[in-house]
Amino acid sequence: MDVKELEAYFRSLDRSFFVDDDMKKYADLDKPLPIGFGQTISQPSLVLEMTRLLAPEKDSKVLEIGTGSGFQTAILAKMSAEVFTVERIEKLMEEAKKRLDALNFTNIYYKVGDGSKGWQEHAPYDRIMVTAAARVLPDELVSQLANGGRMVIPIGPPDLQELKLVTKADDGRIHIKTVELVRFVELKGQYGWNA
Repeated sequence: MDVKELEAYFRSLDRSFFVDDDMKKYADLDKPLPIGFGQTISQPSLVLEMTRLLAPEKDSKVLEIGTGSGFQTAILAKMSAEVFTVERIEKLMEEAKKRLDALNFTNIYYKVGDGSKGWQEHAPYDRIMVTAAARVLPDELVSQLANGGRMVIPIGPPDLQELKLVTKADDGRIHIKTVELVRFVELKGQYGWNA
């Protein structure tokens, strides 16, 4: 991955474009912001760090769980070949798609549904980005990760989670590394806290 290109694109992207009018004045702050439906757009520094950890390449096929406002989606789409993004809230997906279409992205594929199950039809994926916290590592996502692939996912209880970098070796073995403590909204479904 070209880190300089990532950082340059990240700086060029206007975060206020991805939030509602009443939140635009806060878009420059390095803080999560509400985007409706109990969801948030993560703080910019964390979005950048998670993308660096994921390290998408120009030929990567990426699965994103939690489209949200589309901010992270735009960065992934710029840095990789294809992005398959899953969002459970239809209204958020519609708004994100409008924004991303306005930015002329043609390499993003959208699905409304339970992201904890991934998107089996297009698996395997070289990279998987999960932007909501799971109680445990979802088996379906691990199985949809290609050999040699990387996944970034927050895992843990509601108040504080560990950001994990999951790598799958060429022989299929899984390695999990804890990067830092984070706080995310819940990954709903089978792997959520209330499952």
